[in-house]
Amino acid sequence: MRPLTIIYVSTAPGARTRGVLRAGPLAWRVALGRGGIRANKREGDGGTPRGTFRPVRLWWRADRSPRPVTALPVRRIASSDAWCENPADGRYNQPIRVSNGRSGDRLYRDDHLYDFIVEIDHNTRPRVAGRGSAVFLHLARPGLAATAGCVAMPRERLRQLLRSLGSSTKINIR
Repeated sequence: MRPLTIIYVSTAPGARTRGVLRAGPLAWRVALGRGGIRANKREGDGGTPRGTFRPVRLWWRADRSPRPVTALPVRRIASSDAWCENPADGRYNQPIRVSNGRSGDRLYRDDHLYDFIVEIDHNTRPRVAGRGSAVFLHLARPGLAATAGCVAMPRERLRQLLRSLGSSTKINIR
C-alpha cells in the first residue's frame, strides 16, 4: 500500500479534548490534549500542537504485539527507553536511555498507552526549550480520555493508520 500524502486532525464540535482524524476516506474520533489544540504549545500545558508535522518512526512493544505493518522506520521499545521532557537538559525532546529511578517520560509502560507510538517531528528543527516535548500518536485510554498533548486512538484504529503512514506523510493538526 502506498502511504497517504496527508492526514488531518481537528477538534470535534463542542469538545476541545476530542478530535476527528481524517485519513483518505476514513474518519474516526481521537483523543486530544487536555488543553485542546494550541498554536502556542508550551511544555506542560496539556495542549496538542497546531501545525503540520511528519512521522519520524514507530516505536513498538515487541513483547505485547507482533510488528505492525507500516512504511515507517520501526524501533522496539526497551525498558530503558524514555523521552527527555526537561527544558534545561541538552537532550530535551529527544529519546534517551534511563535507569530505574531516573526522570523522563518512560516509553516502556504498564498501561499499554505506548504499545505503539508514532514519533512526530514537533519541536525538532530547531528544538526550542519549553515549546513542548514527547508529542506522539499513541493508544487511547478507555472512553478517549484526554491526553497530555498527544493524539490518541483505539488500538485497531492506530494499527489501521500505521498501514497508511510513511515518512513523507504530513500530519496536519488544525
